[in-house]
Amino acid sequence: MTLVDTIKKHPQARWIGMALIAIALLALPFVLVQVGTAWVRITNLALLFVLLSLGLNIVVGFAGLLDLGYIAFYAVGAYVYALLASPHFNIHWPWWAILPLGAAVACFFGVILGTPTLKLRGDYLAIVTLGFGEIIRIFLNNLSEPFNLTNGPKGISTIDPINFFGISFGNTSTLGPLQFNEATKYYFFLLAVLMLVIVVNLRLQDSRIGRAWEAIREDEVAARAMGINTTRMKLLAFAMGASFGGISGAIFSSIQGFISPESFVLNESVMVLAMVVLGGMGNIWGVILGAILLSFVPEILRYTVEPAQRMLFGRSIIDPEVIRMLLFGLAMVVVMLVRPAGLWPSAVRQRELAPDDEAPAA
Repeated sequence: MTLVDTIKKHPQARWIGMALIAIALLALPFVLVQVGTAWVRITNLALLFVLLSLGLNIVVGFAGLLDLGYIAFYAVGAYVYALLASPHFNIHWPWWAILPLGAAVACFFGVILGTPTLKLRGDYLAIVTLGFGEIIRIFLNNLSEPFNLTNGPKGISTIDPINFFGISFGNTSTLGPLQFNEATKYYFFLLAVLMLVIVVNLRLQDSRIGRAWEAIREDEVAARAMGINTTRMKLLAFAMGASFGGISGAIFSSIQGFISPESFVLNESVMVLAMVVLGGMGNIWGVILGAILLSFVPEILRYTVEPAQRMLFGRSIIDPEVIRMLLFGLAMVVVMLVRPAGLWPSAVRQRELAPDDEAPAA
């Protein structure tokens, strides 16, 4: 009997499992802080990547549109927050007003990207979106003259942290025996936003819109023949995915307190896309798994590669960063060879990639 069958036979097992997961998530930052605050910050970064991956999954996983410039929407959201909550223009709006605005501006840029690319597919679409991402980064890097909008390569500093009901996320607070430092506060805030985004994604996936995206991904011509407005649906996919990127960027800006164009390079887009592909395109839970793995495994290797070399050879022979990326790349190749549909693929994609002798009979 499989785990799914057990849950179906005993529905209370699902609630018990959800309660245990909730307790573990609530206790996680207090456990990690015993090891070091750095690991809480790494967890926060992992949650940000999960948010980004879920947004990109709408474009790539649901609608089947390859986007290599997704980090541009992350940058747009980050700069919207930085410009409206910093001494740069001496504007200090509250976070609850900036986050929706950041999502709206990123959504607008998503429509701008989607409109001229509606007839493109595959490699051509990837090249155009890659160029869009680089154009945004270059603009951010040069919009310091003649009017200083983004402060150019110097970036924007002293960005306001989130202030929630008078509690600033920029310092440490105490609640009874518990201490909530900056990283811990942002962890719970990110966790709440992530839960909301997951619910939205699940509702989208099971809606008529989600079914339309899936139809476009499988066969755009057939979807159009069945009466689906493919133009509107593809634009909606770009807009929805971009809005999640804008929210993630705004939160990133408040956490860091400083942003510059160098935070939004092409490598970041490739990393987010790798998370979606590794976890399983189109499967929300698979994408979350992929984002968590690709966020934590490189950091674990960062802390273990050099000590391992010293233990084996008495000194560091190869730069730990080189070995870390080598092992990371090798693991990606192996996983793609063994699990081409991802670690936790969607049922549809798993059927597509199954060998003919394993495919279900018609």
